[in-house]
Amino acid sequence: MPVESGSSASSRQAKQKRKSHSLSIRRTNSTEQERTGLQREMLEGQDSKLPLSLRSNLLDLFGQIEREFENLYIENIELRREIETLNDRLTAEGQTIDGGDLTKGALKAKASHSTSQLSQKLKTTYKASTSKIVSSFKATTSRAVCQLVKEYVGHRDGIWDLSVTRTQPVVLGTASADHSAMLWSIETGKCLLKYLGHAGSVNSIKFHPTEQMALTASGDQTAHIWRYTVQLPTPQPVADISVSFSKTCPICWCVCVCARVCDVYFSDKDEADGDGDGPNECPSIRVSSTTLRSHQGVVIAADWLVGGKQVVTASWDRAANLYDVETSELVHSLTGHDQELTHCCTHPTQRLVVTSSRDTTFRLWDFRDPSIHSVNVFQGHTDTVTSAVFTVGDNVVSGSDDRTVKVWDLKNMRSPIATIRTDSAVNRISVSVNQRIIALPHDNRQVRLFDMSGVRLARLPRSNRQGHRRMVCCSAWCEDNSSCNLFSCGFDRQAIGWNINIPALLQEK
Repeated sequence: MPVESGSSASSRQAKQKRKSHSLSIRRTNSTEQERTGLQREMLEGQDSKLPLSLRSNLLDLFGQIEREFENLYIENIELRREIETLNDRLTAEGQTIDGGDLTKGALKAKASHSTSQLSQKLKTTYKASTSKIVSSFKATTSRAVCQLVKEYVGHRDGIWDLSVTRTQPVVLGTASADHSAMLWSIETGKCLLKYLGHAGSVNSIKFHPTEQMALTASGDQTAHIWRYTVQLPTPQPVADISVSFSKTCPICWCVCVCARVCDVYFSDKDEADGDGDGPNECPSIRVSSTTLRSHQGVVIAADWLVGGKQVVTASWDRAANLYDVETSELVHSLTGHDQELTHCCTHPTQRLVVTSSRDTTFRLWDFRDPSIHSVNVFQGHTDTVTSAVFTVGDNVVSGSDDRTVKVWDLKNMRSPIATIRTDSAVNRISVSVNQRIIALPHDNRQVRLFDMSGVRLARLPRSNRQGHRRMVCCSAWCEDNSSCNLFSCGFDRQAIGWNINIPALLQEK
């Protein structure tokens, strides 16, 4: 009886596989129309608030996904059959070459080589197919280039808030739970001045729009206004990055490359001892120019009204107070929130104030008309509103513990014009004046950037070597085109300066 050669047998098996593949595809296509019709009938019979057209589009999309996975399943079966066929061929060829007594080691090595090639082919096929599916759901790619420029280390406890001066010299201010506020040189990262006038945690810091004055809010139930005078140090030549970021490890006595072990040591040391070269040597102020008292609870935030003649404070006593700076007198007490306030912000060009609260709302207070003080309540979040800030136009951006950020139009308060959904609670947000970019600090140590329409632009880099190691509490933009144009601070006791490069096309958009 004639014996079929290996080549003819493999060709016949290949034909059978192609035939089975074509039959399976034909069966899939033949039943697709019936299945779609049945699903549409079931769709029409279901009770849903979604429009029928939208539900139909969703059904089509999931149908495409199902067909894609069916094709992947068929390819997987064929590849497995091909692996088995090649193993059989290798066994037959090995017996022919060695006279039917091929050693197991050689056969295993040859089979392993062929199997690894097919395994790589299988992985490539799956990766290409699934990437095609995932890319259809991906909204955007990163459009911004983000780079860590400087770290500001020296506080002995978490940093709640930070702000950048609006006048020269441009410095960075931080407010910390260690009862102090510090002013920093943006370029060198050195502490220039320390304010020690509060008896409790410093929860907020804001700078006067035209003068060298700072406003801080504290857990000691007061807000302080204090004057400062600083002189910026001469910037030093930029050193080699490999030298400037290296540290000599006291454990292994080498210039460390491994961040996992050595960074833990330095992180713990900084938390225990602080930065001995900077803040401990900088001058300090212990007495304020003006002390604002009238709250019965923690003062969580404060800000200057346009012109700098009045300030507003927000407290856990559920009220926001409006003060006259020159006389320190209480002008108005803004009540109406049902729970503790979390933040307050003023409009850069108009006499408008927005207050946020744990009662899931934020309120807009209008002082443009001295005789009428109107109040508008914004309801749209399901958890604590951690902050609400103005933009240059007629928009307010609010962030919440419900993991969403909403953009509102002041002329239409019924619903937001854009909603950003995230995977973590959002803390004190900030909006770039020039580029209209929203910076979102999160509880999960991330900082993300979005545009005003809700499109994600970038996520600031974070790893064992750079970025925040604990909750990020606040972000602030610097609009003077310096090397650092975005700052963030967190409960890892440090503030970080970032350089964010936005493409020109995005700015025009």
